[in-house]
Amino acid sequence: MSTLLQINNLEMAYGTQIILHEANLSVSEKQKIAVVGRNGAGKSTLFRLIIGQEEPTEGEILVHKNTRIGYLTQHSPFRIKETVMEFLQRDSGRENWFCAKIAGQFQIKTDLFNVPVTSLAGGYQMRVKLIGMLAKEPNLLLLDEPTNYLDLSTQLLLEHFLKRYNGAFMLISHDREFIRKTCQQTLEIENGKIYLFPQSLEEYFQFKKQRQETIERTNQKTLQEKARLQTFIDRFGAKASKASQAKSKMRQIERLEIIETDSPLSTTKIRIPKLEDKKGVVLKIAELAIGYPEKTVATKINFQIDRGERIAVVGDNGQGKTTFLKTISGELEKVNGKFSWGHNIQVGYYAQHTPSTLQLTTRVGDYLIQTAPKGTSHQDIFEMAGNFLFKDDALKKEISVLSGGEKARLCLASILLQKNHVLLLDEPTNHLDFETVEALAEALSETNTTVIFVSHNRTFVENLATGIVEVKSGRASRYHHNYSDYVYHLRRTMEDELGITEKSSSPKSTEADSKNQAEEKRQQRKKISNQLRKIESTIKGLETEKHQINAWFEANPTNFDDQKSSRLGKIQDDLTQAENEWLELQQRLEELF
Repeated sequence: MSTLLQINNLEMAYGTQIILHEANLSVSEKQKIAVVGRNGAGKSTLFRLIIGQEEPTEGEILVHKNTRIGYLTQHSPFRIKETVMEFLQRDSGRENWFCAKIAGQFQIKTDLFNVPVTSLAGGYQMRVKLIGMLAKEPNLLLLDEPTNYLDLSTQLLLEHFLKRYNGAFMLISHDREFIRKTCQQTLEIENGKIYLFPQSLEEYFQFKKQRQETIERTNQKTLQEKARLQTFIDRFGAKASKASQAKSKMRQIERLEIIETDSPLSTTKIRIPKLEDKKGVVLKIAELAIGYPEKTVATKINFQIDRGERIAVVGDNGQGKTTFLKTISGELEKVNGKFSWGHNIQVGYYAQHTPSTLQLTTRVGDYLIQTAPKGTSHQDIFEMAGNFLFKDDALKKEISVLSGGEKARLCLASILLQKNHVLLLDEPTNHLDFETVEALAEALSETNTTVIFVSHNRTFVENLATGIVEVKSGRASRYHHNYSDYVYHLRRTMEDELGITEKSSSPKSTEADSKNQAEEKRQQRKKISNQLRKIESTIKGLETEKHQINAWFEANPTNFDDQKSSRLGKIQDDLTQAENEWLELQQRLEELF
């Protein structure tokens, strides 16, 4: 396969802050790469450098002459009153029939061609941007968070397209499920370095974990060996008869090197204050109609939610998910009907516009102290701040200098400190990295707070939701299946509409097969782990015996014991064999993850 992009010794810094250091990368035809890393690691910066929006501090970026880059931007490229077809032809320079052909892959039908783009819901606007980019026929796509604010239907369409895309792409996303479905390789940016792993995200994380554990074991053995040699030097180094042996052992110590690794990034564990555990209905809704004075969005809404439930509000963009949350939060007047919260229920609401309401001159730490409930310790406040990447100097920053994502994280930290009985969360994960998204889902799952939320991050919804409310076609109702079933049936509908003959496996059969395979692998891992423990015990025993014999020879330098000498040789052979078996088993174990 020919090379599309080559990066050599790339350096990028903003003042004293190093973003990329000695970065090297080669991207070839048909590679499908997930680009991952913590917030601020440099993922978007790398994309901007590739397309020439920014200049590197040092190094070079070589784009092959036959490479056609398609870059999906986050900003709106649409003109006022510009129709869908007008934009597609202007943006791509292609004929209307060709634009229409690409549009069909994203379910943009002819009845939408003459509609102003800006009048469409956000998901459809993203589809139009994708179509405009693809109509230029790029062979290398740079996709920066394309799933942010995308409804599930559009995500599934994009997923379907990328799985069958014949070119290469690099994808930044914090949704594990979307990456798992579309990407085959993983590029991580961490501590200024980039590392391309030729397998999936899950396999990379497992490899990374195993590699760190192996390094730690190796370093521990090295330190033990250094300590043993140093003990000999400390004990016999002053004796003239042992001087040569002591020098030899000092040289051995010098040759024993600790494997250097980057300082591990701090792990995230979010703790949400628990409330008194109570049962009963937390929200009753009867004949509710929601919307605005000029437009009713949904009517005849009737259901109830119990305390402790975690309800995902799902549906296409523009159907009324946010309108529903705004209404039950009290931010928006209901059109008709009624809803009521349980007795003494305190409701916390995180809206998409919440970050824009912050006082810009307030410092981060001061804001959290001011908004925390009375009696909250500073330790709890700063622990929550740290969970959302606000530590040390970051706590002293004025809110005015924070990015949009940082403001969103600050608001989340604040609302999670409050002892709310109910949390209404509208797109809480859009600016969070993998680890923080999953830590947030885990924390919310472990609390007894009722959570009603909107999120387009499938991994987050899958990990958190215990129930579903679907907003669709002017109705909002409880969906009486789990989220996996909902995604499956939505995908089937999409495939039918696109005329795709390949059908997804049913969620139940897929789940059963997956569980059987997982159990089989678990049993194999257990068996190998037991074998590894036995071999490690054998190695430990052999090393102990070896040290004892060596200690005898060191204590009796003028005596020769043929039996001990012969045993020492046999121990070394057994050690070599045991260590080789350990390495083989360890490799087999890694392949089972």
